[in-house]
Amino acid sequence: MEEFHRIKRLPPYVFSVVTNLKQQARWAGEDIIDLGMGNPDLPTPQFIVDKLCEAARNPRNHRYSASRGIYKLRLAITDWYKRRYQVELDPETEAIATIGAKEGLSHLAWAIVGPEDVALVPNPTYPIHTYSIILSGGNVQSIPLPDGNSFGSFFDNLEQAIKLSWPRPKLLILSFPHNPTTTVVELDFFEKIVALAKEYGLLVIHDLAYADLVFDGYKAPSIMQVPGAKDVSVEFFSLSKSYSMPGWRVGFAVGNKKVIYALTRIKSYLDYGMFQPIQIAATVALNAPDDCVHEIVNTYKSRRDVLIKGLNSMGWNVPAPKGTMFVWAKIPDEFSHLKSLEFCKLLLQEAKVALSPGIGFGEMGDDYVRFALVENEDRIKQAVRGFRRALSKHGS
Repeated sequence: MEEFHRIKRLPPYVFSVVTNLKQQARWAGEDIIDLGMGNPDLPTPQFIVDKLCEAARNPRNHRYSASRGIYKLRLAITDWYKRRYQVELDPETEAIATIGAKEGLSHLAWAIVGPEDVALVPNPTYPIHTYSIILSGGNVQSIPLPDGNSFGSFFDNLEQAIKLSWPRPKLLILSFPHNPTTTVVELDFFEKIVALAKEYGLLVIHDLAYADLVFDGYKAPSIMQVPGAKDVSVEFFSLSKSYSMPGWRVGFAVGNKKVIYALTRIKSYLDYGMFQPIQIAATVALNAPDDCVHEIVNTYKSRRDVLIKGLNSMGWNVPAPKGTMFVWAKIPDEFSHLKSLEFCKLLLQEAKVALSPGIGFGEMGDDYVRFALVENEDRIKQAVRGFRRALSKHGS
């Protein structure tokens, strides 16, 4: 009973340390501002909720649904790509709905990763990009993600890893705009990735969860915009952030027909798909004008600006990210010896603010902490006051 093979391959969950301390403090009556988990706090737009309620009243929608998503949802997905990226996709063979992007990526790994298969994953990265491979029996090789937006060393390291690894890597998992580092790329980055994938026979999985959460005129590209990308890649998207629907668990994947078919096959054994009223509401969301998305993005931008202004005013100099709902900050020099977990403990105890330690995203994130923009502006200002108090008390 003690030998659960997959569980043994998982390390201790670093984020649980901060979560447990946060909960203990709240039980003790303390007011803790939670900027840790990237759990969107904004309400789902009303017209989406209304469509869910309407569809839920129809008993015909209470039965098992299609695990790959109803046709109207898959058509909405491909129409969304056509409008936004001028990319043509077949709703029958090149698109599939998933119970969130995280579930979809995990199930895809089960479908295509065999024992000892190697996946290349940037470090730091969103944990499921690593552990979907580990839980599928494969191995992960980390590629250092540059600090900033210069990718010369990234491509050098990537190509070296491909050439020197044995067995030859099978997958490359990417996500831009990037969680946790907020790094963004332009389309030429994906052009190089597609060319590299074709040269070395790699499958590229791109997680585009933060496609819409972009600021200051930046527009996030899709890998599907690159000619021939469908030959070597698939891309995931989630409605969790753009439409503030995290608990609804709605995502999808598009791209290579063979890979989409593999995901379709394994999902047919694992689930019956989402509750059909959720799929109907998601269809309405994707087909609607982007007004609600712009409102959500503007809220995150305002929160970002308040946090960045507050941090910089106290000498904690952090650049404003162009994408995601996060701020990725290097630990101030006088606290760098603590590393990310101990620094987060200090801020929780002294500033009464919970953050995510960078070590939870990989060892190359240990000099950083991540702020999630999931509290209103007044609470963020309160958090900044707490940081100022804690850092001045313990600084040199």
